[in-house]
Amino acid sequence: MATPIIIDCDPGHDDAIAILLAYAHKDLLDIRGITTVGGNQILDKITDNALKILSFVDADIPVAKGAVGPLLGKLVTGEEAHGESGMDGPVLPPSKYRAIEQGAVEFMLDIIRSSDEKITLVPLAPLTNIALLITAYPEVKDKIERISLMGGGVGYGNVTNTAEFNIYVDPEAARIVYESGIPITMSGLDVTDKAAIFEDEIEELKKRGPVSTLVGELLDFYSIYGKKMGYVGNALHDPCAVAWLLQPELFTSKDLYVTVETEGKLTRGMTVADQRKKPDFAPNVQVLVDVDREAFMKLLFDALARLDEQLTAPKGE
Repeated sequence: MATPIIIDCDPGHDDAIAILLAYAHKDLLDIRGITTVGGNQILDKITDNALKILSFVDADIPVAKGAVGPLLGKLVTGEEAHGESGMDGPVLPPSKYRAIEQGAVEFMLDIIRSSDEKITLVPLAPLTNIALLITAYPEVKDKIERISLMGGGVGYGNVTNTAEFNIYVDPEAARIVYESGIPITMSGLDVTDKAAIFEDEIEELKKRGPVSTLVGELLDFYSIYGKKMGYVGNALHDPCAVAWLLQPELFTSKDLYVTVETEGKLTRGMTVADQRKKPDFAPNVQVLVDVDREAFMKLLFDALARLDEQLTAPKGE
């Protein structure tokens, strides 16, 4: 039976790829809904990007708009990496879908309450929506199977030398989520930087079908910032949180106690992990630290090939 999930995102090039990876595996992942939150760009732009990606592959999945910015302070966007639209590069046709009227928190609440099975949350963005949900409706925590998130990093950051973007944008929300008691699997920079795609692989994608080509063109733009920052490959951050749900055996992990620094002048947004032999608190997070890159790429390429086939198959098949 497919695992029921809600994807919370801010597309974002790697968010888009993560959505496609999940949608290609409808036999394993049942996407009950997608929610959006201000992050890589402002809310309206990233919501439009999510709808365009879904429209491109004819995925009629409800999308609900969430928080425009963090719990405290102003939104910091990822425009430098993701561009003015939040997903610069290929020009996608206008979406044939529209966001639903219901807000993200109430939408998630209804899905969780009405489900016979526990729901897995897959946040690929600042954790504002998730924090608002579990703060306003703490009873839903018992109906959440797990949170598989992309965010943080035990060893280092990328916005600052200690903080990763998704956590840095809303550390107060992240702290609420990390200390919620809900089981968490964390795809942080420690593993996502190892899930890198290289130029020859991107070129190979662009020789394939329409979905693969789209992803290759998205990565062409997304790679510009990576090269500017000194990276050789292009890290596929958000897809890791989906890939772990599909093939957890591809990853190596550590169980650690992790919380989020919200006050430090140099460390605000840092995911602080206790790696001592005798930590003060029991582990609350499964931290992914390594990945079989070649197997990860096979999973992605096979998923995109499946979507290529679906999109180009004669109608009625």
